[in-house]
Amino acid sequence: MAIYQEAMQTLKLTSRTFYLPIIRLPKGIREAVASGYLCLRAIDEVEDHPTLEGSHKAKILHTISQIFQAQTSADSFAHHALETALVEYHDVLPEVTLRIGEWACLAPTFIAPRVWEATATMADRMAHWATNGFEVVSMADLDRYTYGVAGSVGLLLCDLWAWFEKIQIHRTHAIQFGRGLQTVNILRNRSEDMERGVNFFPQGWNEERMFAYARENLDSFSLYSKSLPPTTFKSFVAIPRALAYATLNALERGEKKLTRKAVLDIVQQLEA
Repeated sequence: MAIYQEAMQTLKLTSRTFYLPIIRLPKGIREAVASGYLCLRAIDEVEDHPTLEGSHKAKILHTISQIFQAQTSADSFAHHALETALVEYHDVLPEVTLRIGEWACLAPTFIAPRVWEATATMADRMAHWATNGFEVVSMADLDRYTYGVAGSVGLLLCDLWAWFEKIQIHRTHAIQFGRGLQTVNILRNRSEDMERGVNFFPQGWNEERMFAYARENLDSFSLYSKSLPPTTFKSFVAIPRALAYATLNALERGEKKLTRKAVLDIVQQLEA
């Protein structure tokens, strides 16, 4: 129980977008989604670290991937191997990353290996981007990046809900959901990324084109979601989707991000 409570607290501290929909989920799928989110957030903190060099990021990410690929059960999970691999970065990496092994074992037994597989695969993809300096030249590069770090999260969600509610979610639209959310993050973090020498805009693209790319993906998923039955998946994606649209609108008005009040208002409207 202690690890569950600590996981929920860490989730609350790391994501206002996903904390609210996750804690509203039924037992079982709640732990699975929380496990997946925290593991992926853990490696995302490595990829986005402001001071680590690309080679160090790649080393950490590849090592995490290799350790996760070798696991078969939570009972024998290689916590010591992870601790040893991260010890030299103990004062550099955040707690959510240092405790990735604990988050990995939060998921129910039958679905945990799928979370580990998604984490291992994404870590390797992130390592590639960290090594090449996040070089995005074409729309194909942008598609690959947004798929690698977010679109594939949509595929993980498909598998988690297929396990929990026995429903089939269109995988193409799940990828678009992840792509749309990631593009909103790119637009929101544009200034910080440019300061660290990272430009996710393809050559010749301006903000207007990137806004359009984000909306194209979100709109396609939103249209599809209208056809979904009233499942926990439909209610789960409602909050991050609404916040993504609201963030786009705020950015277009010249605001840096949504205010806390705006977030609470959106959540209350959805609950009503």
